[in-house]
Amino acid sequence: MRLTTAAIGRMKAGPERELCERYLDRLKKSGGALGLDYAGTKEWPESRGGTAPERKREEAAQFRAALPDRCVLVCFDETGRSLGSEAFAGEIASRLEGGVRDMVFCIGGPDGFDETLRSEAALVLSFGRMTFPHQIARILLAEQLYRAVTILSGHPYHRA
Repeated sequence: MRLTTAAIGRMKAGPERELCERYLDRLKKSGGALGLDYAGTKEWPESRGGTAPERKREEAAQFRAALPDRCVLVCFDETGRSLGSEAFAGEIASRLEGGVRDMVFCIGGPDGFDETLRSEAALVLSFGRMTFPHQIARILLAEQLYRAVTILSGHPYHRA
């Protein structure tokens, strides 16, 4: 199953990008043995629309245009469900076992997701009730994807 991250906002060069890339590189190297292929990151700049609803609609259109057919869409939003790492790994494993071809993990812009896109998501998850900068949310997602692979493979990285 291909795993893709998609985000509004570009990751700038610096320590945040390096840390994110480190976890994604680990994911690429370790996921293949489980049948998980990291397909990369798609990113777009924030919409310049005049209102929050307009920006969310434009950003939703960008996400939709990049989504593979019949993919499992996961949106990260502060109002979503909070899962532990093992439950998150379980969600990925159940999709893999169910024959899903693509799973896309989306991080929205500062205004959040358009409700229509949010309603199309198989999962709406949260990193917690706190608000994080875009770059940190991307690092958290990269690390949790890598952690999920280590959990599923029995690697000692995750010490629960």
